[in-house]
Amino acid sequence: MEIIIKENIEPLKFPLPIYNSIYIGNAVARDGEKFSIFVGLDEKAIARLKTLSLDKNDAELQRNTSDFQRFGLGLYEDWYKKERTLFALVHNKTGALAAIVWFGPKPLHKGCKCHTVGWRSYNPFRGKGLTKDFVNFAMSIYKKNLPDVKLWARIKKENTGSLGLAQNLGFQISEEFSDDVSLVLINA
Repeated sequence: MEIIIKENIEPLKFPLPIYNSIYIGNAVARDGEKFSIFVGLDEKAIARLKTLSLDKNDAELQRNTSDFQRFGLGLYEDWYKKERTLFALVHNKTGALAAIVWFGPKPLHKGCKCHTVGWRSYNPFRGKGLTKDFVNFAMSIYKKNLPDVKLWARIKKENTGSLGLAQNLGFQISEEFSDDVSLVLINA
C-alpha cells in the first residue's frame, strides 16, 4: 500500500481532545482502492467502531479481541480517558472503517516508559495487505511525537495473523511477560 502524508500537518499533541479527528494522509491499496488516514475519531466514526465491535458475525474479531466489551458494550469515553491515541484508515468510496491502530501509556513493568499498541482490520478489508503499512505509518507518527516511548502488544497465541504482523513490524517476543494464553511483543 502506498501512503502519502498530508503536507503541512500542524504539530500533533497526543492524545488529541476526545471527538477530534485530523486528516493526515491518503493511502492507495495494491488493488487501487483509496483510503484516508485520520488521527482521532469523531462521534460518527465512534458509532461505526461500536457497530463493528458488536458484530457477532465477525468471528475473527470476537475470538481475538475484547472489542465487544471495550467498544461495543463499554463507553468509548471511558476507554479514551486512558490517554489513548487512535488512528483510522477509512475507505474513501464507502466511508467504512477499514482498520484502526491505537497507542497509549501502559507500563509493562515498573520504571518502563512503555505504551501499549493494538490494531484491528475489519471486513471486507481484512486480508488485503493494508494493515502492515497502515500500522507502520501510524507507529512512525506516534514515535515521532513521543520518541522515548517503547511500544508493546499483547496478542493471543492462536491469533497467528496478528502475531505475524507484529513480528513483521519488528516486535520481538518477550518470554518474561508472556503467559499460557498470550504473547507480549516489544518494539523498542
